[in-house]
Amino acid sequence: MKINIIGGGLAGSEVALGLASKGYEVTLYEMRPKISTGVHKTGNFAELVCSNSLKSEDLSNASGVLKAEAAILGSKLLEIAKKHRVPAGKALAVDREKFSEEVTKLIEGNPNITVIHKEVTELELNSKDTIWVIATGPLSSSKFENWLSTIFGGDLFFFDAVAPIVTSESIDMNFAFEADRYGKGSGDYINCPLNQDEYLAFLKALTEAEVTPIENFSDKLLFERCQPVEEIARTGRDALRFGPMKPVGLTDPKTGKQPYAVVQLRKENLNGSLYNLVGFQTRLKWNEQRRVFRMIPALHSAEFVRYGVMHRNTYLNSPELLKPDLRAKAYDNLFFCGQITGLEGYVEAISSGRFVAMNIERLLKSGDTITLPAETMLGALIEHITISGNTPLNPMYANFGLLPGVKARGKREKKLMKAERAIETLKSFLKSEGIL
Repeated sequence: MKINIIGGGLAGSEVALGLASKGYEVTLYEMRPKISTGVHKTGNFAELVCSNSLKSEDLSNASGVLKAEAAILGSKLLEIAKKHRVPAGKALAVDREKFSEEVTKLIEGNPNITVIHKEVTELELNSKDTIWVIATGPLSSSKFENWLSTIFGGDLFFFDAVAPIVTSESIDMNFAFEADRYGKGSGDYINCPLNQDEYLAFLKALTEAEVTPIENFSDKLLFERCQPVEEIARTGRDALRFGPMKPVGLTDPKTGKQPYAVVQLRKENLNGSLYNLVGFQTRLKWNEQRRVFRMIPALHSAEFVRYGVMHRNTYLNSPELLKPDLRAKAYDNLFFCGQITGLEGYVEAISSGRFVAMNIERLLKSGDTITLPAETMLGALIEHITISGNTPLNPMYANFGLLPGVKARGKREKKLMKAERAIETLKSFLKSEGIL
């Protein structure tokens, strides 16, 4: 049986490495670097194009639970991410270059993986001796996307935005301080405070700045977790102070008080030479980004090594098209994983890739597949995008609202109870299926 994987992002790389480690031969197709997405900078596998953070590892955070589950499932990429982590408090942030370079090295050096760099524009789905995995992510090529539309119909998409990155040496620490919220962590963030007058002037400039025109752009198509900072600012005077510029849990050592507003900067690499503006995804024109973001006192001379950009993201209407094992309803030999399914986030993509790899192995061994319990975070996510989510589907990231309720008083206690139940349920399920 041939196994062909289309797309060498996080999900596709996870599938390839997972199956290859079990002795299965796979062919991995990736169009980069021959054809660029407009957002990726290299031809490496598993390149991170947005934030370098895989979010929190704390079990009171839904992403922390998902990472714990991915580790239990045996995620290869999660192991690599932990090897190349950079300080980020409770979050698992990575040196993006070293991370993708090691993933690439492991894929290209694996005798069970054949890499073909070419654009795939269509698949032969009627072949009974081939399993296909589509993991082209939210940046599928236009030709491949057109083929998907002819097979499944519909044209669902949303817009996503990424934040700018500045050099650490260009940050004026006379106007900034290092700290994590509530003193938790080891001071991995640089905080850039603004007083009320500075905030209001920044807000005015931000909302009046020119944005890059994008074909078919609509506010309705913006996924809430990736809203451009200027769009958040337009919703109200204090929207940023309750969002990406919230000062809660931070004390400016120069004043001994909580600032009026704060822009947080997070390390982009291990040596701390680069920082990104947390939550500052934007579609402002590049010259406007320089002008407006330099109004932040600590960034008055900021050197931008990457400007925020915005791009078109594509995903399926999965409740109509996919089964809970992430196979297409119309084709038993076609699997999907990653953000093209409507899952949002790095760890979500990685976890879905691990799940698909497990199901392909199961299918080849015994002829059946598994569906994870809805009490687990990954199981709940997949259940949502394939069964319970509204149609047309809105992209979904890990969150405790997906899990069945528990009886507890405090919010944190409820989250921890759900987390413990999810992990124990997953372990019990895998043991019952002979996987653990």
